[in-house]
Amino acid sequence: MSGREILAGIMMVALAAVARAQSQLVPPPLRFQVTTLKNGLRVITHEDHSAPVINLQVWYHVGSKDERPGRTGFAHLFEHLMFKGSKNVGPEEHTELIKSIGGMDNAYTTEDVTVYWQTFPSNYLEMVLWLEADRMASLAITEENFRSEREVVKEERRLRVENPPYGRVIEVLYANAFEVHPYRHIVIGSMDDLNAATVEDVREFFETYYVPNNATLVIVGDFDTRQALAWVEQYFGNIPRGKRPIPRVTVKEPPKTREKRLTERMNVPLPALLAGYYIPEDGHPDSYALKILSRILSAGQSSRLYRKLVYELRLAAAAFGAGNFTEHPNLFFAGAILNPGHTPEAAEKAIVEELERLKREPVPARELEKAKNQMIAEVLFARQSNQGKADALGRAAVLGKDPARVNTEVERLLAVTPEEIQRVARRYFTETNRIVLTILPQQPEEKRPGP
Repeated sequence: MSGREILAGIMMVALAAVARAQSQLVPPPLRFQVTTLKNGLRVITHEDHSAPVINLQVWYHVGSKDERPGRTGFAHLFEHLMFKGSKNVGPEEHTELIKSIGGMDNAYTTEDVTVYWQTFPSNYLEMVLWLEADRMASLAITEENFRSEREVVKEERRLRVENPPYGRVIEVLYANAFEVHPYRHIVIGSMDDLNAATVEDVREFFETYYVPNNATLVIVGDFDTRQALAWVEQYFGNIPRGKRPIPRVTVKEPPKTREKRLTERMNVPLPALLAGYYIPEDGHPDSYALKILSRILSAGQSSRLYRKLVYELRLAAAAFGAGNFTEHPNLFFAGAILNPGHTPEAAEKAIVEELERLKREPVPARELEKAKNQMIAEVLFARQSNQGKADALGRAAVLGKDPARVNTEVERLLAVTPEEIQRVARRYFTETNRIVLTILPQQPEEKRPGP
């Protein structure tokens, strides 16, 4: 037997051992029930009596991609307005009531959904259902509330996007990466669009998207399903369906046939480079290998990109990357903030070399195992909390279009092979499938104030 055959045998044994170990990492299936009210509200319940606590979430299937041109930022603005009171609840009183019973609540907005959640002692389930139903049915959309929360959102944009040195990099990347799909604008929206909005626009948005037939209610924790559903029917059942059809984004970004490059000057201390590659939507057969690949390339300081650009070549002060897996096709991007004396061209060369290496060389078994273990550990840790389980159920139901996917995603990640990673790297990490953004510091004369 040749040395190559012996090595191949050892590798097969090692991979089999890895597969056996990983098969033990699959979390137990979540048992849940799906109920749909006559008005279209979908209710997902999962009982867990390990602690007298409940996490309740309302997923509205509306995000920044659903906004009209010229009215960006509405989905995120509504995240704020939903706490400003309703027919029977005063401004901020929803949160104060949750706090008064020892609970907590919050909300978040993405490109695809807006989600409101609260964790609280289980004996207050009826009260929380009433609170959520009240603001779904009768949100107080007043000129005063609208104007005050619009100023809050504008200040948030200043703090997160306009004032930090590299705060606009992602905004510029997406504005140029997408020609027709509304992912081209970021969640927080533009200052001009926020200024142009009217309270009538806001009411129309609410009446279109904040309706029971566009919502999924997820309840996880210590409750009796029959009693919970009776309360859901009592408080949500009489809320009418939306009066107008719910618009869905159907436009598709055209396939890319040539590389796009651009250079922007910003008020930054050091140059930066960002390369974005177009990837398919979450749940696509290729998305699982791309998620593992993304982890290998860009998760933390032990990732390939960080080691290469920061530790080995010392080109960059920071290196980063992420796969943005959303309802529609999006981007994987990799980038770096350069050390003084190094050029964006050198950073681009190093990033491309790492991507080409993924095409040429199968990911070693140990590195693949590490990436999978990190991802599975995150799932297992999340499943220890009611909120983590509710998050997973809501995402599977709304974005995955099937709540049962909550019990299959881990196995699909574990099944990813080195050959699949090579295949998707070759398919998506190509020159014609990318956009390259170079960020340069402003020239001295650009920094001087005008007369």
